[in-house]
Amino acid sequence: VRNNAFPQPLSEQEESKYLGMMAEGDAKARNLLIEHNLRLVAHIVKKFDNTGEDMEDLISIGTIGLIKAIESYRPNKGTKLATFAARCIENEILMHLRSLKKTRKDVSLHDPIGTDKEGNEITLIDILGSEADDVIKEVDLKIEKSKIYRNLDILDDREKEVVVGRFGLDTGGEERTQREIAKELGISRSYVSRIEKRALMKLYHEFYKAKR
Repeated sequence: VRNNAFPQPLSEQEESKYLGMMAEGDAKARNLLIEHNLRLVAHIVKKFDNTGEDMEDLISIGTIGLIKAIESYRPNKGTKLATFAARCIENEILMHLRSLKKTRKDVSLHDPIGTDKEGNEITLIDILGSEADDVIKEVDLKIEKSKIYRNLDILDDREKEVVVGRFGLDTGGEERTQREIAKELGISRSYVSRIEKRALMKLYHEFYKAKR
């Protein structure tokens, strides 16, 4: 996993500000704290390179540890967030590896972990907080539309519909907005956004695997 694929760490001032906002119930601040510490997850996962386990699975498990750390961290305890989070991430991965001796059930970024108020499935990748349009900008810099078209088979039918519409793969290049696609499919724009983000992450992982 390349560290430059993750957002830069926050400054001490930013971290302190977002921790304060999260303590007052700000979900966006919580998500930003998670996103900007994903690099730490990747760093710790490297320690487990010799376990033979899939690195993406371990990133997923480590991310769960990170989320638990962010939600339970108390600044007044005197421990830095990065130190506390590193312990939680490592513990989560170790618990996972121990549990694999009893069962081979892996956790994936794309596994459903619940449903939203409309009854649509939510996956781990959905709660990491980045807007799908930002993901598009990042992924679009790295991949060409022809590559997306060749790899559509890794997506489910709904993901295909959204990606094809967004990138204009069925209209000779005329890209449609999330709102337009939501209207066509009879679903909410926020659900289109989540489907798009999930699909792009799958495509990005596929392209990254092909490069290794």
